[in-house]
Formats: sequence, structure tokens, C-alpha cells
Amino acid sequence: MNELMSQLWTPELQTAFSVVVVCLVILYVLSIVWVARDAYMRGTMWYIWAIVALVPLLGVIAYCLLRPPLLQIDRDEQELEVALKQRQLMKYGECGACGYPVEADYVMCPNCHQRLKNLCPTCHHALDPAWSVCPYCTTPVGKPAGAPKRSHARA
Repeated sequence: MNELMSQLWTPELQTAFSVVVVCLVILYVLSIVWVARDAYMRGTMWYIWAIVALVPLLGVIAYCLLRPPLLQIDRDEQELEVALKQRQLMKYGECGACGYPVEADYVMCPNCHQRLKNLCPTCHHALDPAWSVCPYCTTPVGKPAGAPKRSHARA
């Protein structure tokens, strides 16, 4: 049996086997590095995933199946886009009576005709109902009925 093995196990076969083993070790180490780096970029606990990746082949497969779908930078970009959309929507509002979307400078709701703002008698700008002076032309505007009166009493 030893003679048969010595005839089959030639120096060329030993060299080829050594090259294959070295390539597999390099791929194994690179897969661990890839898992750790990718997990870090996705904002997960990369060190735990690196430990999981130490299990040959199964660790990398488990990471590929369970990793977060987005990179951290993509997630941050999506959050910024959502915040931008919310900021753009903030310049719009809703009618208090019917909930219809109205712009900030509407005086009347186009749906239910509820008065949303008062008009300045001088410059005709839309005014918030709580304002007592027009900020555009400094014309005093009468307080709406039922508005609380502010007292400037000093002690």
C-alpha cells in the first residue's frame, strides 16, 4: 500500500495540493475580512459577525442570509430624504374643519370655505388670526373675538 501511495503521491501532485490548500486558506481569511467589513458598513456588530464567519462556509452563508439589506450610508441618505420631504410638507397644512390640505398663505379653505386667516385691511396680506399687528405694514389689526387679552401689569 505504501508503494502504491508513493507512486501516486508525486512531487507535482504535492505541489498542486499545497497550492490548492493555500488558495483555500486565503479565501477563508478574505471571507472573514469581507464579512467583518461589510457588517461594519451596514452598521451592525461587526465583531460578532467576524466570529460567526470563523465557522467555515456556514458562517459566511449565515451572514449573507441575515445581514441588513442596506448599508449605513444608504440608510442615512433615506432618513435625510424623508426629513426633506417632511420639511417640504410642513409648508402645507390642513384645514381645521375638514382636514383638506391647504397651503400656508390660504385665507379660506377651498373645500369647505372655512376662514383660515384674516386679511390686513391696508396691504391685504394673509394674517394669522392671533396677530394684533400686520407684520408687513405695521397696521394694527383688531383681535378676533374670544382671543385672550394680554395684560402688561408691572409689579
